[in-house]
Amino acid sequence: MGALSHIRVLDLSRVLAGPWATQILADLGAEVIKAERPDGGDDTRAWGPPFMADADGEPTAESAYFLCTNRGKQSLCLDIKSTEGQATLRALAAQCDVVVENFKVGDAARHGLDYASLSALNPGLVYCSITGFGQTGPLRERPGYDFLVQAMGGLMSVTGQPDGSPGAEPMKVGVALTDIMTGLYATIGILAALAERDRSGLGQQVDLALLDVTAATLANQASNYLVGGINPGRLGNAHPNIVPYQSFVARDGHLVVAVGNDAQFRRFVAVLECPELADDPRFLNNRLRVQHREQLIPLLQACMLRRDKSDWLQRLEAASVPAGPINSVAEVFNEPQILARDMRVNVPHPLNPDLELVGNPIKLSRTPVTYGAAPPTLGQDTAELLARAGRFNAGES
Repeated sequence: MGALSHIRVLDLSRVLAGPWATQILADLGAEVIKAERPDGGDDTRAWGPPFMADADGEPTAESAYFLCTNRGKQSLCLDIKSTEGQATLRALAAQCDVVVENFKVGDAARHGLDYASLSALNPGLVYCSITGFGQTGPLRERPGYDFLVQAMGGLMSVTGQPDGSPGAEPMKVGVALTDIMTGLYATIGILAALAERDRSGLGQQVDLALLDVTAATLANQASNYLVGGINPGRLGNAHPNIVPYQSFVARDGHLVVAVGNDAQFRRFVAVLECPELADDPRFLNNRLRVQHREQLIPLLQACMLRRDKSDWLQRLEAASVPAGPINSVAEVFNEPQILARDMRVNVPHPLNPDLELVGNPIKLSRTPVTYGAAPPTLGQDTAELLARAGRFNAGES
């Protein structure tokens, strides 16, 4: 029994932010009903290659993108623009604890599927709306996309090589991080609303905007501006508040060193066989090292070129200096620590019993995450779910 096995979710969202939230809820035991268009379903079903191969190695219509964010769900195909389809969704929402949607502002109301309409049928409903810019404000009616919002929300302004360096330009993060973080914040908001419902008996609307989330996750960079008046720029792999905390080039390639305090810095330069740097008045503490970054980093980089990556990593680990390799995705999912933590899991699919997906990082001691079902094929549960909605409309439990 999962931690949320008593919770039923109607997922009216598509692409990534909403489906990411509902997949987390499914991993935690919730029943999740995913409503999809009959003519192709969720947009991400077509976002390939790659597509999953079947048990015989032949390609299927199941994209890797769709598979990454829809396990544990049931798929219901219906025409949301039809009177019949809308009636079915209202009947299902009346039986659910949570609805998640990412319609453009106003579209849900036009379909009779907005919070006001559904909460009138089910006062305990927690209704999560995910949009680019939120339900209020001058940009509320604009569509939102992860790439666009990474730019508008400031994330690209602090990501990438600094001006004047080779390849310098604002850079997006290599995954749709704004969508992922919005899915996480949506999950937190839903769980908070469910916890409050235990006291009041009432649901509420959770309003999530990709732009809000991007601004919130600027974290220390935002605080550098709000508190310190510093408008941060791009530093490549360096840190705005800690030095040295960045990548370096060894004799045979790159590695990362993350020196977090003065004692670690002293051990670091001892390993580099340049201990005099620890007593240099320009580098005695982190504040001074940040101020004199441009003088310190070239000195450290010159030392790093004396040995290979593996040699440095062994020496730094022995000295308790945080450091690590820059792994490829393939290396990550063959890393013994990742495997030991069940972050690469087999979730048998009807078309491929050997399907592997990324595991859930939440480790609960008493009600652990389970992977009850592979991501559904399009409409695989339609008949059963339509029957359930029909029974409800007929007054049956």
